[in-house]
Amino acid sequence: MSLLRGGRGDLRDWIGDHLDPLETYAASQAGPIRSDFDLSRAYPDPAEGPLTPAAVLIGLVERDAGLNVILTRRADTLRRHTGQVALPGGRRDPGETPWQTALREAHEEIGLEPRFVSPVGLSTPYRTGTGYLITPVVGFVSPGFTLTANPDEVAEIFETPFGFLMDPTNLEEHERELPTGEKRRFYAYTHEDRFIWGATAGMLRALYERLYGAAVA
Repeated sequence: MSLLRGGRGDLRDWIGDHLDPLETYAASQAGPIRSDFDLSRAYPDPAEGPLTPAAVLIGLVERDAGLNVILTRRADTLRRHTGQVALPGGRRDPGETPWQTALREAHEEIGLEPRFVSPVGLSTPYRTGTGYLITPVVGFVSPGFTLTANPDEVAEIFETPFGFLMDPTNLEEHERELPTGEKRRFYAYTHEDRFIWGATAGMLRALYERLYGAAVA
């Protein structure tokens, strides 16, 4: 089932209309956030002190068959979230806006040149259990780009249909037991042989809420 309709220009405008505009962004703005604890409210929050600002790119590639989202599989040599599926992104440098961070990180991680990306707005901020507050930047990516994975950070680059990720019937809930014996619940998608879960799935779910105005059941 596809929830995306209309021509490319109409779709771009429709998505942008449901996001926070770039021009009104303020680093100190307060508002609703999503987090790793939305399903595991009893799970203790390990974050101490102020949250570290970060940003990711939800890159919507304009393919003939529809929109795809650029995703990565993190390198097996990384200390955290080894081998997990992720959106390109990372920690914000001082003085950067979220979209500057997202474009810089996408270029560093997967070689996506900023000239191919047109940011259209910001989705709901997401807090991780590791102490980051991530701003998802939604941008349309024009075809013609060439991607090269940074082997220090990325093991693989792939695309997943946006329509699949915006179909609430594809959203799953999973549970895993932590080394402490406590159980953590989290959102996930399974597309072909890809397991997209945790913060990445949570941010995509939050984008669905922004676009369609209702929480996923």
